[in-house]
Amino acid sequence: MAARNSLPDAPRLRITRLRKRADFLAAARHVRRVAGVVTLEIAPTPDLANEPETMRLGFTASKKIGNAVARNRAKRRLRAAAYAALPLSARAGHDYVLVARAGILTRDFAALKGDIAEAARAAHRKLDAPSL
Repeated sequence: MAARNSLPDAPRLRITRLRKRADFLAAARHVRRVAGVVTLEIAPTPDLANEPETMRLGFTASKKIGNAVARNRAKRRLRAAAYAALPLSARAGHDYVLVARAGILTRDFAALKGDIAEAARAAHRKLDAPSL
């Protein structure tokens, strides 16, 4: 008998964290989409760091968000929302960077997850569009 909360064919992406500045800068050079209080930047994972069924995820909040306490809180909210929303729509072999925008500290959590999902859908449409 299967476990009560398990989904039989749910995608199981492993998530690793981006830590190096070069990886954040590489993501910033590719697709960028803004939705609500987040900006999502996506880039293909470099060949040397690419692992099967793995996505890489990074978070950032600038001083525009506030002092260190506010920036850390914004990144904690981003992490929680991203781990809830992105595995459902993310793609293996891509780097995702979430950038906090003004208003993230007061945004409803469900709306924050919706912003991340919306930004991911828009970014994936841009990735899939044929280049001219």
